[in-house]
Amino acid sequence: MRKFTRPASVSGLIVLAALAAATPIASAQPPGNKMIVPDGVTFEQNVEYSNPDGQHLQLDLARPKGDGPFPAVICIHGGGFRAGTRQGYDGLCIKLAQNGYVAATVTYRLAPKYQFPAAIFDVKASVRWMRANAEKYHVDPQRIGVTGGSAGGHLAQFLGITGGVQRFEGDGGNLDQSSRVACVVNYYGPSDFTKSYGKSVDAAQVLPLFLGGDMEHAQRRHIEASPLYWVTPDAAPTLCVHGTEDKYVAHEQAVWLVDRLKASAVEAELLTLEGAGHGFRGADAEKAEKAMFGFFDKHLKNKH
Repeated sequence: MRKFTRPASVSGLIVLAALAAATPIASAQPPGNKMIVPDGVTFEQNVEYSNPDGQHLQLDLARPKGDGPFPAVICIHGGGFRAGTRQGYDGLCIKLAQNGYVAATVTYRLAPKYQFPAAIFDVKASVRWMRANAEKYHVDPQRIGVTGGSAGGHLAQFLGITGGVQRFEGDGGNLDQSSRVACVVNYYGPSDFTKSYGKSVDAAQVLPLFLGGDMEHAQRRHIEASPLYWVTPDAAPTLCVHGTEDKYVAHEQAVWLVDRLKASAVEAELLTLEGAGHGFRGADAEKAEKAMFGFFDKHLKNKH
């Protein structure tokens, strides 16, 4: 076993007040600042995948040893679009690699300096980068899924519903590649920002920073940034996981999204965790993790 040291400031689960909370599922890593990498996994840190506005965006990547090609999963951190770090998903990436996936956790540009749709541009660039480097990392470019929690769940969902929408591609490199994903696992990501106010403890502070104003001054951007309004029959199969006692993103946001997807003849599932809040622990984390792996196995490994 090999150990990688990460800065103490990002060790363990990263708890954020704004649409962030805890990593959605267990990372299978011990407390402290040592990242344990199993012998059957290769783990690379600080790989640059895009450089918009001189930001040198990086990812951490874990992959099984072997020739593959393997399915891949991109993991997107939360943080209210204004905070959070990719390292919170390092443990999940390693666990995914142990289960036969190439997994990357990505940094994206944050508000208020970078508002919508900069983060969308970045996560799409990460998918294109994965396809452009599929041979190097033994990835099957047709089998790339995505997951994320809270703000990361929103960004993951956006990838799943706007694969063919040119306006959200940005110019982050590898534009000859597609940004489509094969499936989405969305942990408590908001789907309709126009209905977030009054139902979230911090929407009034978070959303104006991301969208450039509140509903009165930036209504159109609230609509444009809401996954609910981009759903078409071309959307990727989606699993939403949401707790009924979430005070940051109301459970109804997942209900609306799944209903809209189903109405568009898109495969969609909702795992409701009774009494769970924003971030899962204990039995709830175990249920969420089991559902996530089952969904990815079904859609990326064709295990039914």
